[in-house]
Amino acid sequence: MAQVLLRRLPLPLRASAGVQRTMLVTGVVLTGLFVLTALVGPLVAPYDYAQLRDAGGLFGSQQHPSGEHLLGTTIAGYDVLSRMVWGARTALEIILAALLLSVVPGTVLGLASGYLGGRLDRLLVGLADALYAFPPLLLAIVMSIVISGGQSSLVGGLGAAACSVAVAFVPQYFRVLRAEVIRVKAEPFVDAARVIGTGTWRIMFRHVLRNSVRTLPLIFTINASEAILTLAGLGFLGFGIEPNSAAEWGYDLNRSVADVTSGLWWTAIPPGLAIVLTVLGTTLLGESLTDLADPRLRRRGASTIAGTEGVANDD
Repeated sequence: MAQVLLRRLPLPLRASAGVQRTMLVTGVVLTGLFVLTALVGPLVAPYDYAQLRDAGGLFGSQQHPSGEHLLGTTIAGYDVLSRMVWGARTALEIILAALLLSVVPGTVLGLASGYLGGRLDRLLVGLADALYAFPPLLLAIVMSIVISGGQSSLVGGLGAAACSVAVAFVPQYFRVLRAEVIRVKAEPFVDAARVIGTGTWRIMFRHVLRNSVRTLPLIFTINASEAILTLAGLGFLGFGIEPNSAAEWGYDLNRSVADVTSGLWWTAIPPGLAIVLTVLGTTLLGESLTDLADPRLRRRGASTIAGTEGVANDD
């Protein structure tokens, strides 16, 4: 019976065991809940993110949780639950924007550097090392001022966070892909493509690149948490997105600091918990996938599963 159930599990779950499987399942559940909330949450949210009144009048400031406002209202009169749900969409947007701005240039530069080598390789490696010296949050603050001109709009806030995170992520994708390209270009099938006269660009993109990007999805999930924390840090420091432009967890957490000292817990816990659970989910998912990509850890998990199946067969 146990053997039949194991065979029905998805491949990553079958390759994991013990704590590793628990981390993977937890990461998948939390990340899936975050993505689902970002996609369909605003459709079922009680109110709009910037709504201050309904047919009965103004919501009121710092209202206790009730039937009309399940998590109460903020000091500005916004519904806390609606702001938390809409904030998931803003967080997903920053993840997609940051990954798009970092994956494409990091992949192209890593491919060119690893395959062509020479002076270009040395130059790009030096630039990647230099980019590591920029703290993402400090860079995000500077870019927020430059891009939005002091006005924290949705485009300005997302653009500043996405650009700063991309600058920090490009060297990571560059180094990972460069190492893979150097390994793949020494394979016999690449030499065979050269012998039959295949062009350099065709070899790079059709043969080398296709066999060098397997590890990139592992970095996606880990870097997603950094993008969320950077946007939340901007909002908490006052350089994020204004409430009438979009819902953002970091801004809401900043506005709730004074409420906590007054005993008003419902304005601080929801956005703070949303940040913690989302970052925890993406981090656990990324770490688990990274472990499963390691042949040594994968063999250990496989041995555990084999032992389990042996016990089931004996029973």
